[in-house]
Amino acid sequence: MPKQKTNSAAKKRFDVKKSGLIKRSKQGRRHILTKKTTANKRDLRKSTYVSKAQSKTIKTLVQG
Repeated sequence: MPKQKTNSAAKKRFDVKKSGLIKRSKQGRRHILTKKTTANKRDLRKSTYVSKAQSKTIKTLVQG
């Protein structure tokens, strides 16, 4: 069976750590920033981890 290709969009967005957790950036930081509070925008700068429900799907996309 041929190898599965790595998804190009996923490899740009996610980072798999040694612990197995998948790091991602938060959504909502691209545009329409005027109506968002400063505290909200500050919180959006931080990265977070993917939920357990989605991690298996993303690992297959990233690792191919």
